[in-house]
Amino acid sequence: MTEVPASDSPPERGRLRRARAGFRALPRPLRASTYAVVALVLALVAGLVAVVVAVRHPLPQEEGELAVPGLAAPVTVLRDEHGIPQLYGDSLTDLVRAQGFVHAQERFFEMDVRRHATAGRLAELFGEDAVESDSYVRSMGWRRVAEQELALVSPDTRRALEAYAAGVNAYLDAHDPADLAVEYTVLNLGGLDYAPADWTPVDSLAWLKAMAWDLRGNMSDEIDRLLEQSEVGARRAAQLRPAYPFAEHPPIVSGGAVIDGVFEPGASGPDSRKPLRPAFTADRRSAPAALAGVRDGLERLPDLLGSGDGIGSNSWVVDGDHSTTGKPILANDPHLGVGMPGVWMQMGLHCRTTSEACPLDVAGFTFSGVPGVVIGHNADIAWGFTNLGPDVTDLYLEKVEGDRWRHGGRWRELETRTETIEVAGGDDVEMTVRSTAHGPILSDVSEELADVGRTAAGQRGSGVEYAVSLAWTALEPAPTADAILALNLADDWDSFRTAAADFAVPAQNLVYADRAGHIGYQAPGRVPIRKSGNDGSVPSAGWRPENDWTGEVVPFEGLPHELDPEEGFVVTANQAVTGPGYPYHLTDDWDRGYRASRIRGQLEAEPKVSVAETAQLQLDDRHPLGPVLTPYLLDVELPAGYWSGGQDLLADWDFAQDADSGAAAYFNVAWSNLLALTFHDELPEELWPDGGQRWYAVVERLLEDPDDPWWDDVRTEDVVEDRDDVLEQALRDARDEMTRRQARDPGEWSWGHLHRLELRSPSLGESGIGPVERLVNRDGWQVGGGSSTVDATAWDAAEGYQVTSAPSMRMVVSLADLDDSRWINLTGVSGHPGSEHYTDQTDLWARGETLPWAFSAEAVADAAEHRLELVPATDPDR
Repeated sequence: MTEVPASDSPPERGRLRRARAGFRALPRPLRASTYAVVALVLALVAGLVAVVVAVRHPLPQEEGELAVPGLAAPVTVLRDEHGIPQLYGDSLTDLVRAQGFVHAQERFFEMDVRRHATAGRLAELFGEDAVESDSYVRSMGWRRVAEQELALVSPDTRRALEAYAAGVNAYLDAHDPADLAVEYTVLNLGGLDYAPADWTPVDSLAWLKAMAWDLRGNMSDEIDRLLEQSEVGARRAAQLRPAYPFAEHPPIVSGGAVIDGVFEPGASGPDSRKPLRPAFTADRRSAPAALAGVRDGLERLPDLLGSGDGIGSNSWVVDGDHSTTGKPILANDPHLGVGMPGVWMQMGLHCRTTSEACPLDVAGFTFSGVPGVVIGHNADIAWGFTNLGPDVTDLYLEKVEGDRWRHGGRWRELETRTETIEVAGGDDVEMTVRSTAHGPILSDVSEELADVGRTAAGQRGSGVEYAVSLAWTALEPAPTADAILALNLADDWDSFRTAAADFAVPAQNLVYADRAGHIGYQAPGRVPIRKSGNDGSVPSAGWRPENDWTGEVVPFEGLPHELDPEEGFVVTANQAVTGPGYPYHLTDDWDRGYRASRIRGQLEAEPKVSVAETAQLQLDDRHPLGPVLTPYLLDVELPAGYWSGGQDLLADWDFAQDADSGAAAYFNVAWSNLLALTFHDELPEELWPDGGQRWYAVVERLLEDPDDPWWDDVRTEDVVEDRDDVLEQALRDARDEMTRRQARDPGEWSWGHLHRLELRSPSLGESGIGPVERLVNRDGWQVGGGSSTVDATAWDAAEGYQVTSAPSMRMVVSLADLDDSRWINLTGVSGHPGSEHYTDQTDLWARGETLPWAFSAEAVADAAEHRLELVPATDPDR
């Protein structure tokens, strides 16, 4: 059995030796030391041949035979022309052991960096500038929670985790760092004397915490809502967050109710347990400063841990009556931050003969570092994920005095623990983590922020400070890993729901289809039930017990689900899950449903859809605000010629945002300028609009009131601007910007020229060393789509037009013929910059193409270009 180390005690094997000089890691971005620059330049001067050898040396063996200790029987690895591996074995344990080996072949550096990030140990690799990031992660205690979860998972899951770890370690044992990844060569050239430690089951479980963080829900909304109120007052702040439009954008499950704690899809009325949800009651004098500091600190966490903001996904399923195949078709494309390598690695895990002893026959998208398939299909069912987005985090403003915190009229003892952060090229950093009953105090990470907390409410010298703590369901141990293995083995609706019941965090919308013809939807996840004083919309006063969580969660049986809906399809795109009558509070911060309504409308317009048409719908790039805003823009009177050139493009625009569209480019630039002109004068920079779905709704309503105060620029004291003034100036500014960025002739404009996809490594890709960045980063893709379109290539209007998140993969599963399914990855399967499979799927992805998804043994064999046999290591010298 693999020994699991304590969170602050890494394994002896491969212990880090202090770097004499090494990389430093700014959480966003990561930077390199001058020593590394000099070392790398010398290496390059020494000869390009050596560089090429160093880059290509870690590429995995794809042919022949390799011995893997612990295998009971051979495992065959077949790779197609894109390097996608399909594994064939005789036991589940052998298959996941081989999966660990193959993941390590292709992506161990990614796995290693992510486990350092999730353990709060990035500073061991990248130096003192990563200490802040490590401090936040240590405060939240991700790895400590993962260690507790190992004791909660089922024996089968634990065996799978241990076998997977053994497979990874078998690869590590046979390779020096330079053989594992070229990044280790670069790091060690910079003076970091490093060899990776053994992989453990806890490393796999901690990776799930990073995904939960990336999809955590509305924590930033909680802070921003309060900051907006402090800037412009409650009434005007409410204009920036319109209520969800249930009539315009239907929820996922339109009917049903909770009866005696159980969700009944056919019920017409709820029971009477809806909680009270009064307004926020914290001290408003101290909250803004303390909370803004926590917000800023968390935003500096590395990109590889995810942003948690603006992330969505599409997934839908149609039944056989609505498909040309006569069986269900399921589609999924999760939207995540873009980076290199992509988060997914395609893989198949197949028992040569399926039986009770070897039941696995599954393929899909895997996380490097985690056994099993996360999203995909097996021989019987298919499933897809979108983010449910419930409110599973609450920030509390706490009154703290010394080692005590205030709650319910009395002082209670804080819980404390000490963490030591090892720093490459620097001294160890010792930190004390303090926690209230709500959760860890995040504001302790920054001394400056702690001082703000002490003084913000006029408490200087009193001994009382205002701290910020975090309550988050992911900090409570849960056997989420059980759900992954159970989903892989599920064969019908009941076993699928049983698997989903273990999926605690991140809470997801699950869509379902099976080969018997059934389709369905299930909302799993651990969602807290709050006391009557707290609706989770803004940070709460931690000293008031009525703001606490009850300790209960929404029961799984009470979460919305539906089997074989009457309309014949299910659409999930992060919209509201149920109507306003649902008795449990999930969240008020749903995606507003533009993507969901567009998908639903397209499905309703087609009696039957094919696999190809389903894949085409994933590329739909119609701008949801185009039909609303464009008529107002066309009504603006501009002088003929130069000023009206862009406006002329809008006259014939069909609201599509393909990469070649000049009209889409002009519209989006005008939109960006409109937001700046309307809101930048009254909101601080950290609250400037990103231009996504919430801001579509805000501006749509403001357009109906040309004299609303938001239109006025408060910086022009002698002038009161109205809507038409702002629209005209936005068009003029957009014309100048397009001329400056692209050309004077509007006929030469294109959206893709502005809207570019750049794939950057979140570690060495931000090193500041040109040759290293060119080695690991890739860019140059001009893409269509946009924020809150079905083809959701999001961009941030406050920062520019570059893609910030995108479909991380696309898949379409045909339950009539699994070999007729399609899939594509944002990058390739390989994490090696020297591999032809590093970004070999990106060109296809950018063109909207997909790859054939072979599943049957015959189809996989026909597609195979490489065959590798992993055999038991019976001879110790072998």
